[in-house]
Order: sequence, then C-alpha cells, then structure tokens
Amino acid sequence: MSKKQHDTKQVKSQQADKIVIRDLYAKPDKIYPRQVHGIFAKLRILSVFALLGIYYVTPWITWDSRQAILLDLPARKFHLFSITFWPQDFVYLTLLLVICAVGLFLFTAIAGRLWCGYACPQTVWTETFMWIEEFIEGNRNKRMKLDKKTWGPEKITKKFLKHSFWIIFALFTGYTFVGYFSPIRELGGGILTLSLGPWEWFWIGLYSLATYGNAGRLREQVCLHMCPYARFQSAMFDKDTLIISYDDQRGESRGKRKKNSDYKIKGLGDCIDCNQCVHVCPTGIDIRNGLQYECIACAACIDVCDNVMDQMGYEKGLIKYTTEHEEKGQTTKLFRPRTFLYTSLFFALIAIFIYLIATRVTLDVNVIRDRNNLYTESFDGSIENIFQLRILNMSQESNRYKLTVSGIESTKIQGDTEFNIEAGDVLTLPLRISSPQESLKSRSNNIYFEITTLGDNPTVYTAKGKFLGPKKR
Repeated sequence: MSKKQHDTKQVKSQQADKIVIRDLYAKPDKIYPRQVHGIFAKLRILSVFALLGIYYVTPWITWDSRQAILLDLPARKFHLFSITFWPQDFVYLTLLLVICAVGLFLFTAIAGRLWCGYACPQTVWTETFMWIEEFIEGNRNKRMKLDKKTWGPEKITKKFLKHSFWIIFALFTGYTFVGYFSPIRELGGGILTLSLGPWEWFWIGLYSLATYGNAGRLREQVCLHMCPYARFQSAMFDKDTLIISYDDQRGESRGKRKKNSDYKIKGLGDCIDCNQCVHVCPTGIDIRNGLQYECIACAACIDVCDNVMDQMGYEKGLIKYTTEHEEKGQTTKLFRPRTFLYTSLFFALIAIFIYLIATRVTLDVNVIRDRNNLYTESFDGSIENIFQLRILNMSQESNRYKLTVSGIESTKIQGDTEFNIEAGDVLTLPLRISSPQESLKSRSNNIYFEITTLGDNPTVYTAKGKFLGPKKR
C-alpha cells in the first residue's frame, strides 16, 4: 500500500470516529410584541381590568359577617354568598363544569378563539406582565436594544426592577388565590406574623411561581405548546365560525410605496409590507399566511393594520374578523345544526341547574340500621329495630326539628323526637322503634322518617329505611 493510500484511509477512519452533535430542540426566538391602539385594544384593556378586578376584589367581599366566597376545604364547606355547599352537593359542581364546557363549545363554534384573545387567564396575566415590562424597559425597539446590550448598570437596574415588580405581582396573585380557600384577612395576618401553616405557604408559593413562570417567562409558549384548546378547536370550527383573516385578493402583491402614489400601476395591492401585523402579534405569527392554530384572535393585527390603512388613505379592513363563507361572498349562518345543538344543550343544562338549586334540600339525613341485630322480639310480642340517624343541617342558620315515622301502623319511638341542630353541624340520633307484629306486612317493610322544621314555615324532610321482622307463615 502506498503512503498516499495509507494517509487517505487514516483520514476516513478519523472522520468516521467523529461524533456529530446536533440540537434536538431549537430555542425559539424571543417575541417583542409592540403595543397597539385601537378599538379592539381598548376592549382587551377593559376585559383585563374587569377580570382582574373580579379576581382580586371578590375575596374581600363580606356576606352575613363572613367572606362571601370561601371554599373552606378543612371544614368541607363551600360558601357562595347566601348558599353553603357541602361534599354531598358535588353534583352541582359537576353540572356547573359541564355547563362551562358546553358554553365554551358554543362560544367557539360561533366566535372562534375570542375567549383566548380576551378572557383566558393566560392572556389576561400575560398582558399585565407585558404592561409592567413596557413601563420599565420601554417600547418594542428599546426592549430589543436593551437585550442586545452587554450587562451594565442600566441593564441590571431595569431587569432587576422588572423582575421585582413581576415577583411582587405574582406573590399578590398567589396570596389572593389562597384567599379563596382560607379567610383572606386572617391569611394576611398570618403572612405578617409568619404563622401560616405549611400547606398555605406551599400553595401561595406554587401559584405565585406558576403566575411568574407562565405569564412572565413562558408567555406565548403556553399557548403554542401547552394549551390543549388550540389543538382541538378545529373540531368545533366550521366555515361560519368567526376568524381573523387577511384579504389576500385585495392585499397582494405586497410592496413598499409612497403615500398617494399610484401603486396599482406597479401591480401592487393594498398591503405595504410594513410587517406591523407581525410586530404586534403576541404569538409571533404572520396572519397573512392564512389561518393558523397559533392565532388567539386578539385582533391586535386588525388594529395596527387599520391604523396603517388610515395613514395611507386606504380603506380599512385589509385584516378583519370574518368567516370563510363571508370571504367567498356567501351568507354567514349564525343558526346551524351545530350551534342549535350546543345552544339547546347549554340552556337546558342551565335550566336544570337553576331548578336543582331552587329545590335543593338543606337537610341531609342518613338512616343506618343496627347490623348486629336484625330485630328483637319484646315480651309483649312487638318487634323492635335499632336505627341511627345522622342528620346534617346544611342551611345557614340553626333550627329545631321534630321527628315522626310513618309507613307502619302503631309504631313507637324510644329516643329524642325534638332536637336542635346548629348550622353546619351533624347530629347522631340513636333510635329504638317498635311495632306490633300484626302491623308488619312482610319480613322487610318500608319505614319513613319524617323530620319537620319547627317554626313559621315548617318544611318536611323524609328519609327511607327498612324495618325487619320475623318471616310470615
């Protein structure tokens, strides 16, 4: 083998031994959305203030000398203004969640992703964090220049201030969140005296970290990669669903031009290719490329494009809310099989929910038989059964009750038949009930425990049990 052949073989061997390292994850470019002014921007600001106002103010509202909305997990009481729900009322929460899900399907089928653009918690808190960022670091261009600068006094100061305000706001958000589960006034005192329990510290810290991470650090990444709603929304969309669309027939071909120039001679459309619609998009997409799942329908591109059209003297609406049918010159149908089904189901569920709340029983009675002894025969020939009633007063006030039984003739009750139960308390009531054998029609007989509230407006609550006796011959 010649020396040249040997050297060539050695080089190939060395190349084969090299390990090629490639990144499987490409870090996304940071998005610097520019603030925009317009009718839809004002609606978003109004939505942010309204929703954050509800979130932060509600725990401080007092109702009948207590917190109006308090989900007291240790006591298993869920106060909602004048109503107190208990674990036994879980069906109401389930039904409420189903109503919200159907409502979201209905809203999405009609209005697309307006929920994402105006009311989603991720959008609302991200918008707030971006306002803080712009207040400290400046507009889009200033933020981009600041990030490109090497670390110095100005950059360190602004970054420190921004993250400090972010952390303070996130901590207040976490504190408010826990305030829905623990009395918020007592919670504040516990923080000042460092006397909170470990779980309260844990949830304040966790929710604060989630707010800071999702709204401050991740931002659009939550919408693009973590939120499942963007993935299954296509199943709810049709050609009559409201979307944001760019009018390519009017806008193409794109190109720069001077104001008042006869651009149509050059074969240009109304789009001046300023890329402002991209600069204001919080998810960094170009709406001119068509409908994309990343679009959250916030309409920032509509506002900025309308402003540009005004400056150029062109007609507004190059980018607008529309439907696929409207784009093709066809009529958009609001009522169609899909929306009719969602609407009917939505209002039917609401009607059921209202009915259940209006007819909700505020006394929960459980009848427990003594399983150690089916029955006892007395010296006089009567049959005795032993029961235990567990009675929960789910109302907001204490009441006095009276107990009677029915279903079997000539029954006698040994035990308390009149008693008081405080609001939210459980009374365990042992009873010994006897009945003549001739009153028993079978070995197992239905017996009804009737508990009546004593007062001006008596209410009767009935619970069913089984009274056992000897086998009939």
